[in-house]
Amino acid sequence: MPSASQRLVHDSVFDAGSASAGKDAIVVEYTTRTHGQLLDDSLRFARALQDAGLEQGERVALYLDNTAQCAAAIFGTLIAGGAFTFVNPQTKAEKLSYILNNSEAKFLVAEAHSAGVAARAVAEAASVRHVYATAGSAVPPEFSDLGETMRASAPEPKTASTTPEDLAALVYTSGTTGEPKGVMHSHGALAFSVDSIAQYLRLGADDRILNVLPMAFTYGLSQLLLTVRLGATLLLERSFAFPAKTLSRMRNQDATVFPAVPTVYATILGLAKQQPFPSVRCLTNAAAGLPPAMHGGLRELFPNAALFRMYGQTECVRVCYLEPELIDEKPTSVGRAIPGTEAFVLNEDGERVQPGDVGVLHVRGPHLMSGYWRAPDLTAEKLVPSPDDPHERILSTQDHFTVDEDGDLYFVGRSDDIIKTRGEKVSSVEVENALHTVPGIKQAAVIGVPDDLLGHALRAYVVLQEGAALSEREIIKSCHSRLENFMVPREVMFVSELPQTDSGKVRKKSLLPG
Repeated sequence: MPSASQRLVHDSVFDAGSASAGKDAIVVEYTTRTHGQLLDDSLRFARALQDAGLEQGERVALYLDNTAQCAAAIFGTLIAGGAFTFVNPQTKAEKLSYILNNSEAKFLVAEAHSAGVAARAVAEAASVRHVYATAGSAVPPEFSDLGETMRASAPEPKTASTTPEDLAALVYTSGTTGEPKGVMHSHGALAFSVDSIAQYLRLGADDRILNVLPMAFTYGLSQLLLTVRLGATLLLERSFAFPAKTLSRMRNQDATVFPAVPTVYATILGLAKQQPFPSVRCLTNAAAGLPPAMHGGLRELFPNAALFRMYGQTECVRVCYLEPELIDEKPTSVGRAIPGTEAFVLNEDGERVQPGDVGVLHVRGPHLMSGYWRAPDLTAEKLVPSPDDPHERILSTQDHFTVDEDGDLYFVGRSDDIIKTRGEKVSSVEVENALHTVPGIKQAAVIGVPDDLLGHALRAYVVLQEGAALSEREIIKSCHSRLENFMVPREVMFVSELPQTDSGKVRKKSLLPG
């Protein structure tokens, strides 16, 4: 098992830039950067930030697409001694302004096509001193050209006095109050997470990772960090907007690793009959539970791939994974804690639950967040005293889990995914898994709607596969054959698509009435 990492996140770009200088690091549609070139780009950006006055620990906001320049901006910020906060490029001006103000970012790097939004946000963000943008005709004159700035800078930044305990990344996620909250990741925590993930996924320098996930989220960001740590190759897509094009790249570029979320897998399985992808040897799923009904279809399309079911939170990147050899035996499990960490389920009294009982999952290890930025009360709710050592802080995921006799974990539901109906507690995930086994259903989401008699009634939202013809009555009848009576949805709503968050999760709050 790996011990707590004392490495800095950007140590990897120096290692790969030296040992694998001529090897492809990042391959995008029109650009390829070797590990040596990525190091050079990162050093130039670091020097540009320092010349512009970046001081140790200051935040650099990255409002960028998945690109090679984005990768250089991440590593360059860290080399310069700063910390990056990545903002999804779909974010609107008001939210971007909030993040800039909350993080007290001194620098902003934006895409040319987002320059208008960035300009409106910066006008309301007093902390921002410098703004860079990629080349484009719509860029305001007060924005510095990112490419020109990097070319004009020497690849010789001053050495920063960064330690493994220092802030590396500030990742904003949805808050319970509606305002985003910043999750603080130290260099040591991120470096440890990457090493642990690489170990259990059995990845190496020869791997070619095809990434469609936004690097603004830790699942997508970890693909870049893994690539550079291993000296591997990242086949980078801006998004999954054109599935056929992405799958063509997967085949033509001999991708070996494909990380995705259930909505992406559902789209792939819903496409017309395809030839298998024999080069892919590793599939991973996180962010939301993968319905076991998809396992068979993925096995046919990716006959040589090991499928890793995983669970994680932004607050620690990854919590647990199921060994792919156990997927037929335990198709709904997310396995055990990642190497070098511990995960366990506690009841309301703070005691470890017996097999089959439901409790809240807790996590300990060097991969935990440092806390929420400028939010000590929220931090205290999430980082709680260990039952074994009150001086140690562990992460309360606030998600409900069970554990089996072997110690493998099973996700029951998030706090707002447990629905009280007819006096019973129902996991919406369990009902959704049952719906996904019904032939003709492509996607499903279940919520509870207020009901005077039941407390809450179960409502299912269903997306049908192309050409499928199912009625509400047929679906409810199928549920009766698969679920206990109190778990059967009272009504089924047919929709063309389910609302999603930027990270690919179903946005259930958008389905709630009024």
